[in-house]
Amino acid sequence: MKIWGRIQLQSVGTKIFIVLFATVVLLSAVLGVSSYLMSKQIIRGQVGLASSQAIEQAADKLDFLFAEYESISRQFAVDQMLRTDLETVSRPNVDIIKKTEAETRIRNKLDAMRGSDDRLVGIRLIAPGNYSNTYASSGASPTSNEDSVKERIKIIEEAKGKPVWIPGQQNGFFETYAKPSVTMGRLLQNLNYPEAEYILLIEVKDEALLQTLSNLKIGQSGEVRILTADNVIVHAPNQELIATKSHIGLDARQLQSEESSFTMEDEQGVKQLVVYRQLQSVDWRIIGYAPESDFLSAADKLIWITVFVLIIAILVALAIGYYLFRMVGKPLMKLCNLMEEGERGNLRVRTNFRSKDEIGRLGQSFNRMLEQISLLVVRTNMSTEELLATAEHLTKASRDTSQHAGEIASATGEIASGAASLAIESEKGVDITDEIGRQMDHVIHLNGTMDASAARVIEVSRQGREFMDSLVEKTESVSRMTGLIEENSAKLNQSTHSIRNILAPMVEMTKQTNILSLNASIEASRAGAAGKGFMVIAEEIRKLAVGSNESIQTVSAMTEEIQEAIEDTVKVLMQVTPIFGEQLISVKEASSIFQRVTQEMEQFVNDIRSSSASIHDLKSSQHVLSEFIASVSSVVQQTTASTEEVASMSSEQFKISEELVRLSNRLEGLSETLKQSLSSFEIDAEGTV
Repeated sequence: MKIWGRIQLQSVGTKIFIVLFATVVLLSAVLGVSSYLMSKQIIRGQVGLASSQAIEQAADKLDFLFAEYESISRQFAVDQMLRTDLETVSRPNVDIIKKTEAETRIRNKLDAMRGSDDRLVGIRLIAPGNYSNTYASSGASPTSNEDSVKERIKIIEEAKGKPVWIPGQQNGFFETYAKPSVTMGRLLQNLNYPEAEYILLIEVKDEALLQTLSNLKIGQSGEVRILTADNVIVHAPNQELIATKSHIGLDARQLQSEESSFTMEDEQGVKQLVVYRQLQSVDWRIIGYAPESDFLSAADKLIWITVFVLIIAILVALAIGYYLFRMVGKPLMKLCNLMEEGERGNLRVRTNFRSKDEIGRLGQSFNRMLEQISLLVVRTNMSTEELLATAEHLTKASRDTSQHAGEIASATGEIASGAASLAIESEKGVDITDEIGRQMDHVIHLNGTMDASAARVIEVSRQGREFMDSLVEKTESVSRMTGLIEENSAKLNQSTHSIRNILAPMVEMTKQTNILSLNASIEASRAGAAGKGFMVIAEEIRKLAVGSNESIQTVSAMTEEIQEAIEDTVKVLMQVTPIFGEQLISVKEASSIFQRVTQEMEQFVNDIRSSSASIHDLKSSQHVLSEFIASVSSVVQQTTASTEEVASMSSEQFKISEELVRLSNRLEGLSETLKQSLSSFEIDAEGTV
């Protein structure tokens, strides 16, 4: 049962039925759903456009209302009488009567403005920083000193004379009123007398905004709100929501978009269509929203129409699919069953299709095909008998050929093995000869290296001998110079003795000159005034004698130092002279040693050259031997190659014989298999259907 169900699902008729059914149903469903979605989109766009126009008109009304109160505030700001009265009530030294008259005019002006507009809660003038100093119209709410009130007044002061709209409060601007209100504040500046500046507060009832928006309605249960830039509710039909955060509001992305409507969910998750407009007079927005279900309920009727059309499409698809299954599926299934019978070997099956279409032609072609296959099976059976007999004879001949080829291949293999061994031995002889040649080349290279090294040693010995000869000459020159230094030192010693002999009389002469100058001085002093000139000359002679004595002493000291230095030099030279003699003897011995080394190295070089000549002769003999062994190895290799070629041909012949035997066996097996396969076909005795 499971197999039958799987075949039914895989049949062409079933697939055609499923494809047709799915196509019709899917197209109907897609058409209905797309129509429903497009109608919803069209309705949403039309309602959004109409609501946007209504919101735009309401925004214009609100702008007009706010502009009207801003115009009133400008009138108060430029009213010279009001400014004068405010200066009067603000000055401390004003007469009480004038002050009272000014306050009366201020209140009358505020009452007149309040009485002409019943949308106002009241109009009030408040002195900055002193809320007790206020002037209010009749009906105005009391003041208070709440922190929130101070913050709102501070915002108005910071505007520097520009109108400021304070969002709606539940209990008015001062939170002392019973109903919500919206307040416009403005600082009435007085540059001449800043103490007379007052804040004008125009408090508008929330009902005024409600009346302005009374004709605006979005959907069945829609709602219109006025929001600040922070989405705080300024006005809403439910006054309890005023001054609270609105769940449905605007963000920066929606404000930057050019669309004036969008959809979003409210607190309960209901999808709302939202339209909005930015007010021109104040940074507030008016938004209107309503559930999409209020204006999309008409589009829901398309769902029922789509369901009805889908049911009809299903029925039509079932009828067409069943008809196609009867026309195509069942004949193809029957033909498939007959084909499976033929696959199992029953060639007697036939179709009975009578139609003239493609299925009828396919059935007739199937009958003719089975007739041709039956005839082919009979003829193939006869050929198989003949092929089986031929395969038996071929198998016997192949086995004999394979046996003889194996014996030939074995003998050839033994010959090739011996030739290969001989070739290997020849190759080893060539390798040994080559190795001897390399060793001899290495010895020749070493002899050349030793020859070069010996030449360098001879050259170094020659240079050493020349250097030692030069050193001997220099040592002898130094010895001669030392003797000259000794002779010069002796001459200098004699010169210093002569200088000392010369200085001794000069010292005595200096002493005598000093004594003479002293005697002259004594004689001049005895002569008195007549001897003063002679006394001066005697004094000068004495000074010259003293200076001469000092110079002689200095020269004498230097002569003593020179004498000591010369004696020290003579002593050193006396010590060095034997050493120079010994050095000269050692240098001469080293020179003779270098000469003997040079002679020995020349003899060594001659021996190395003789050895190199002998090695060259030996290398020539080795080269002749290597060529002979290489010739023998070449002949052996050619013989081995020929033998291996014969062995390879014999081996290939043996393989071919084995392959022929294997193919004969396989042909015999195939003949048996073909005979068994043909025996599975059911045909009559004559080989016809």
